[in-house]
Amino acid sequence: MKLAIFGGSFNPVHIGHLSLAEAVLKELKFDRVIFIPAFQSPLKNSPEGASSQDRMEMLAASIAGDPRFGFDNCEIRRMGISYTVDTLKDIINRYEPEGKPGLILGNDLVSTFNLWQAPGEIVELADIIIARRLSEEIAGSFPYPYKALDNEIVEVSSRLIREKIKRKEDWYNLVPTGARSIIGERFLYGYTPNGFPPTNESIRAEGIEGTILHIENEARHSLDFDRFIHSRNTALLSRDLCLRFGLDGKKGYLAGIAHDLCKELEEGELIRLALADRGRLSKLEQKKAGLLHARAAAVFVEKKYDVTDKDILDAIRYHTTGARDMCPLAKIVYVADKIEISRVGVDPELRRMSRDADLNTLFSAVLDNTVAGLRSRQLDLSYGTRRLLAAMQRRNHK
Repeated sequence: MKLAIFGGSFNPVHIGHLSLAEAVLKELKFDRVIFIPAFQSPLKNSPEGASSQDRMEMLAASIAGDPRFGFDNCEIRRMGISYTVDTLKDIINRYEPEGKPGLILGNDLVSTFNLWQAPGEIVELADIIIARRLSEEIAGSFPYPYKALDNEIVEVSSRLIREKIKRKEDWYNLVPTGARSIIGERFLYGYTPNGFPPTNESIRAEGIEGTILHIENEARHSLDFDRFIHSRNTALLSRDLCLRFGLDGKKGYLAGIAHDLCKELEEGELIRLALADRGRLSKLEQKKAGLLHARAAAVFVEKKYDVTDKDILDAIRYHTTGARDMCPLAKIVYVADKIEISRVGVDPELRRMSRDADLNTLFSAVLDNTVAGLRSRQLDLSYGTRRLLAAMQRRNHK
């Protein structure tokens, strides 16, 4: 997959950021743009007006349901100052993109690029993309190879939006729906209800796209944000694998974003939802009620969001325990949950296999790796569960 990297404070993310990212996809034929919010820029003071968590959540809410865009919180996890050269190495190591990743720069950054940490190494690691943020030409002022993006200049900046909010001026249409809702909910940047008010617009998209948006927003609100990041990365990988294996990418995305929706429910609610699928509780589920979050999520999305597609529900239901005779979509979500890009300690070979192995071979390898990990941690697996895992291994090795 051809990736482009778009770093910045995104304080807040605005329509200019998304317009620029869309231009990179369209004009330079990248497959996905990964947004990377800075914890603190080496050449700027700490972002004002919103925490790193606020900025990350505004970004996540603004690209909900759009598989063209991803986000990575590697710089926020590091805290302190992050250097682009280190971020590039991290992204290349984990994502293993096709060819060099693109690195998106505004032409307002050209004059200070020589002050960055290891600029020569940066241009060795990435293809530099210079986008128009200012009307001035850059020819002759950037001494490294680059691709010029002939994008439309959107006259907006994060600073302008912050100032408009503080002065109670019209800012509403400068910010994507998800971000402006969070600004209103959390009173960011000096927002008060007497200012230009965000509204709770209902999502009018029909069909599976609308369902995805509703579920993704629910996941963002109800899950710990690290768990939400995992869920969205699972959705993206499920979608990508579905397209690779000739399945419906939207179904893969929906199952992936919903798979952990009930992960943080209390034990009693997990049991109540799980039993609504008319199945019994195994001895292992009775002992470890947390395993029921998959069954509970399948019931939850069926009842609340009217998801009736059996393959989607099975993919959610079996993403933790697996099952005999899993459909292709269920195998894909099982795989994506275990190897998505934010999971630590994943065998790099499994991620490489996701790009070229057939589905049964990939599923079998991930299953074997998961079982080996469980055994190495000496978890108390019930006799029935051990038989199920052994049967799945035998079936998928045939």
